Amino acid sequence: MTAFSGFPGSPRTVRGGFVVMDADGRAAVRTVPFQYNPETLTRTLTPRGASVDSGDRLEALRLVGPPVETLKLEIALDATDRLEKPGQHPDTVAEGIAADLAELETMISPATADVVAAEALAGRGTLEILPLPSPLLLLVLGADRTLPVRITEFTVTEEAFDTRLNPILARVGLGLRVLSSEDLPMGSTGAELFLTAARRRERLASRRGADVRALGLSRLP
Repeated sequence: MTAFSGFPGSPRTVRGGFVVMDADGRAAVRTVPFQYNPETLTRTLTPRGASVDSGDRLEALRLVGPPVETLKLEIALDATDRLEKPGQHPDTVAEGIAADLAELETMISPATADVVAAEALAGRGTLEILPLPSPLLLLVLGADRTLPVRITEFTVTEEAFDTRLNPILARVGLGLRVLSSEDLPMGSTGAELFLTAARRRERLASRRGADVRALGLSRLP
């Protein structure tokens, strides 16, 4: 895990995390910073290519949309530092890291009040059963990388407990799918954030020139 050094000369590390927005993406509902930044982040990009079954040779080079990007990361939660100062952290003494886990787990759970209200309306025949609206979830990895995501995998490994069996050390493995402009309405907050990240990637890539001599060639074959 990437800890924050207390050495005065060390640079201050930016902390990543999640921002939970309302369903319209207009207001932040809560922020969930990482206690420790993940040690690794695995990114997989799957191109969206046109089908070549039609026999059209031009289709082999055609991209029909941005790639599907999936992420895997692990979040470490550790109550040790807080338990060393019990007077300053009574909630941790009483519950361990239960609140930290709950912050993450509620990102993939509809609010119980919404579930009960929807079921009551459906029972009276006044509401068709439809998926409940979900908040917009943003993964923040520094000032230049804020991505709309959906959690597709959530694994908790609790590794240590206090005397009341409250977890005090855990690792949370997350699988995420980046939501692109293909998934979100154009003009929405999530779509605009995706396009901002895509434009930044294009700017970075444009720094490379077209000189084939960088590959040891005098010209293209």
